[in-house]
Amino acid sequence: MAASVPRTALVTGGSRGIGRAVVERLGSVGTVVAVHYGHDAAAAERAVAGVRAAGGRAFPVRTELGAPGAVDELARGVEEGLRLHTGSTGLDILVNNAGIGCRADIDSLTREQLDRALEINVKAPVFLTQRLLPLMRDGGRIVNISSVAPRVAHPHVLGYAMTKGALEAFSRSLAAQVGPRGITVNTVAPGLIETDLHRDRLRAHPEEAEEAAALTMFGRIGQADDVAGVVAFLASAQSRWITGQRVEATGGAYL
Repeated sequence: MAASVPRTALVTGGSRGIGRAVVERLGSVGTVVAVHYGHDAAAAERAVAGVRAAGGRAFPVRTELGAPGAVDELARGVEEGLRLHTGSTGLDILVNNAGIGCRADIDSLTREQLDRALEINVKAPVFLTQRLLPLMRDGGRIVNISSVAPRVAHPHVLGYAMTKGALEAFSRSLAAQVGPRGITVNTVAPGLIETDLHRDRLRAHPEEAEEAAALTMFGRIGQADDVAGVVAFLASAQSRWITGQRVEATGGAYL
């Protein structure tokens, strides 16, 4: 009897924070995971090593999103790694998680800030998805990581909220196009999550941490694995009847 073909995934920004938690979740159920990273090779190797230590398979792929030719470079690295680990370039799951902040209000926002945020938070996932769709098997899963910011007014992250709103619009439109292939496209919108991006600031300003925890229904700040569980469900066969949706993972903040 022929061996079953393993499911495969690419997680962008997979070396740290929410991305790493998603990598570990997917790897724990036998998915072969391509772990994209931009700069921190050591963090990517730790993420890969964690999956392998648990009996799974993963490999790192370095690309600086936003740089010229980055999408093709990343796609080629994914293809090479999948071929090496599975004998095929077929992709089942794409998690567009990589992103950057854009902290500025309307008075201080610069053209350079907004261009950079649009390049990485919008253009990179759009054109990476375009490049990888021919590799994606029917019945595949695309999960885009957004934020609560497009729904709740945050004047000091105006540019960031705009980019995540654009990503959500992309998800809905894409879902309508790829639905006939059985591919689902959904958005996960976290609230404040205790990742490297926020941890030092929250420790330096405990009053901010207390306020953020009080906003949730559970009296605590979210953890990366809280979001990873939602992503893993949307990447699974059990989510086959859910597409074009925005799923908030905020612990009930801003209800």
